[in-house]
Amino acid sequence: MLFSSIEFLYYFLPAVLLGYFLVPKRLRNVWLLAASLLFYAWGEPKFVMLMAASILLNYIWGLAIAYSKTAGWKKFFLSCSVVTCLGLLGYFKYADFAVENVNAVFGTAIPLPKVILPIGISFYSFQILSYTIDVYRGKVEAQKNPLNFGCYVALFPQLIAGPIVRYIDVARELQNRSTSPEDLHEGVRRFLVGLGKKVLIANQLGAFVAVFRASGDKSVVFYWLYAIGFSLHIYFDFSGYSDMAIGLGRIFGFHFLENFNYPYVSASIQEFWRRWHMTLGGWFRDYLYIPLGGSRVSRWKWLRNVLFVWLFTGLWHGAAWNFVLWGLMFAALLLMEKWVPAIGKLPLWLRHGYVLILVAVSFVLFNAASLSQAASDLGGMFGFGHVPFLSKETIYYLRSYAVVFAAAVIGSLPVVRDLALRQQGKRGFWAAETVFLAALLLLCTASLVDGSFNPFLYFRF
Repeated sequence: MLFSSIEFLYYFLPAVLLGYFLVPKRLRNVWLLAASLLFYAWGEPKFVMLMAASILLNYIWGLAIAYSKTAGWKKFFLSCSVVTCLGLLGYFKYADFAVENVNAVFGTAIPLPKVILPIGISFYSFQILSYTIDVYRGKVEAQKNPLNFGCYVALFPQLIAGPIVRYIDVARELQNRSTSPEDLHEGVRRFLVGLGKKVLIANQLGAFVAVFRASGDKSVVFYWLYAIGFSLHIYFDFSGYSDMAIGLGRIFGFHFLENFNYPYVSASIQEFWRRWHMTLGGWFRDYLYIPLGGSRVSRWKWLRNVLFVWLFTGLWHGAAWNFVLWGLMFAALLLMEKWVPAIGKLPLWLRHGYVLILVAVSFVLFNAASLSQAASDLGGMFGFGHVPFLSKETIYYLRSYAVVFAAAVIGSLPVVRDLALRQQGKRGFWAAETVFLAALLLLCTASLVDGSFNPFLYFRF
């Protein structure tokens, strides 16, 4: 079930909210857990038991780590948790990829297992690992109530698409929380803004990407429009969904961490990754990069650490070589910025430009169905293969989607946010905001009822 669906907006969510605020506080986690399991089963009925089994096993591992008397036993039970989470993730996400490559390298004909990827397994596996690792490190106490732990893992606002919520950040709120009028207002506002980003901008850009793929009259300009359009599409798709998750969490009394902070204003690749999918970057930093030694090691070990982190970042996004190359591309760019200080001394406009171009190129690689398609798309962007510079079809679609592109560019900058902050508190602001949000909901509803293009890209991960 998508947040941006009529079923969720007008049936599931109202029923969950009504029940949540009617049941006694001591039963609210139970209510959220039941609602979350129903939410997941709606789209993945076959895999809800897999998630439940993962919750139960890691609840046991967490208690075992906490109550073990020796460091050896603590490490053993942590290893059990790591094997459980990464074993399930590895099988469901990478089994086919592994068999394909074994067949390619050794000339074998091992049948593909054709494993179906459970939605959200990458997100909830990392959330569970953050819990058991932090229990092992002594940063948090083990959760004694299995229902509370289940609520943390399965909580539907962030279950299928993040942000990656660490147990340490919500442990107190799992035990005791409330929803103030300010929380309710901010949660509703954040959710509706995210809904607008997803439905009114991301979906339209997604339709443009589909048009590009179906076109038989591509040009260099069309390839670049595709690269820019997809870069904006993935931003509004994922950041819009993150906004909705953060808003829903706020309504229920949870304060999730931010996941995006206007990444397209960045003046370096390093800054871009401090602003893009921030919870994933923070997870890899704290649970992989720093344990490997971070930057406080020899140059060669530091290089190894950087390559490991970005190799696994690429693989986390998908089991295909284009994701591996995408991750390693960013590793190379980050190393280049580190080893070539002159880049940081370039004029600001030039640094912004180089980040935008490289990120657009990277997302062409990211979105390719195969390495050959990636090579074809990248070649088309630079005129290889006798691709014309411009075509009539390009001009037609440029005119058709000009307003959407303009809205996306403006929306990707903090201009609207800053303008709203300056007006906040002034007379009539609250009424104007209410009208705006109501109109946003109405427009999104009309678009969804119309049956418009409405996929969610990160279901693939």
